[in-house]
Amino acid sequence: MNGSESLAKREQWGSRIGFIMAAAGSAIGLGNIWRFPYLVGKDGGAAFVVVYLIITLFIGLPVMIAEFAIGRAAQKAPVLAFKSLGVNPFWSLIGWTGTIAGGFLTLSFYNVVGGWTIKYVIASLTGLMDVANAGNSESFFGHFVGQSYEVVFYQVLFMLVTMGVVIGGVSKGIERACKVLMPTLFVIMLILIVRSVTLPGAEAGLKFYLHPDFSKLTGETFLDALGQSFFSLSLGLGIMLTYGSYIGKEENLPSSSAWTAGLDTLIALLAGLAIFPAVFAMGFEPGSGAGLSFITLPAVFAKMPAGVIFSCLFFLLLFFAAITSSMSLLEVAVAFAIEKFHMTRKKALYSMGIIIILLGVPAATSLAGYPTIYGKAFMDAVEYVCNNVLLPIGSFLCAVFVGWFWLPQAIKEITNDGKLQFRWLNTWIWCVRFVAPIAIAYIFYAGLKW
Repeated sequence: MNGSESLAKREQWGSRIGFIMAAAGSAIGLGNIWRFPYLVGKDGGAAFVVVYLIITLFIGLPVMIAEFAIGRAAQKAPVLAFKSLGVNPFWSLIGWTGTIAGGFLTLSFYNVVGGWTIKYVIASLTGLMDVANAGNSESFFGHFVGQSYEVVFYQVLFMLVTMGVVIGGVSKGIERACKVLMPTLFVIMLILIVRSVTLPGAEAGLKFYLHPDFSKLTGETFLDALGQSFFSLSLGLGIMLTYGSYIGKEENLPSSSAWTAGLDTLIALLAGLAIFPAVFAMGFEPGSGAGLSFITLPAVFAKMPAGVIFSCLFFLLLFFAAITSSMSLLEVAVAFAIEKFHMTRKKALYSMGIIIILLGVPAATSLAGYPTIYGKAFMDAVEYVCNNVLLPIGSFLCAVFVGWFWLPQAIKEITNDGKLQFRWLNTWIWCVRFVAPIAIAYIFYAGLKW
């Protein structure tokens, strides 16, 4: 199949449930299982959860609907989508920022952490529990990330697994994998929750997580909730625009968006149920930093009966969450190469995969001390540029574009040319025009101050 044929026969999702599983799989990533519980612990527990849910409903969901609408209307990857819509070329900046931030930069360091999950699944079965039980889980992690060759090996391995799925295409690759991975992820999560909440002393963790104390709310709580909700839903990364371009014209976009955001939020909430009762039961601090997953939790599992099994299950859960997101990020880059350079899927996959692996090498080695950018480890610097600059800019422009320059066409797309009734249409318009742009602008401003 040549490049022109690959463009003429654009792929589509094989089923509605397959699309929802893939979109939810993209949104459900390390941020749900790793970063969300850390922020809950850091920002005072249940009060943060309440704020997070409100923000997801009124900011994250409206922008997701907007991105799906643009993608389906254009039937193109993000960079070419706005040209296809016949709008001012300026708006193509949305596609470029999403493609660069998501398909290349974010995936380059995401693969590094994805590689860590493979390492820890293996380590859980080969002595990690003994190390953690002796109080050395932090030194184990430090030694591992300090061994650059080992980190690079697992980074490349994780990327090769991702490429092995994406080469199958949208329906036979990504959709098929997500139909297996997503239910498996839920099952593992439920097993961990049952074990966690039945531990002696788990009640303290449940109270911390489920009983809000609004006196603990601060400005930083709202900022963290804004950022976590927005970035957790894979917005501004070009993913939902790309996935939207594979949606059939009969699909109910608001309903699919609600299912996607709902599943993403559910997994984040379940992650808290799996982690906090165990952390409190074993006497650890809930807000112990970003090392919660790779340092604190191995120590928690080491104190549990059958800790080897539960440690292995947890890091397998992290791996599944990481791989469903990395597939979607890689698809952004692959779709870009197919449409921009008229490549076949296989050629686009190999070309983009090699570039992303090479971009990931300095991220993998930077935690050992090199390279650095303005005093930051390369990996931290790239993550900062993506999360604090490119994503907010792209997402802000997307909300402004849909809310103020493309609203009549967006309404037609969302209602399937008037065939579907969207009872929350006026609320969505208000959110995408005013609430989302203001909130995103605030994230951008506050993020740059960090």
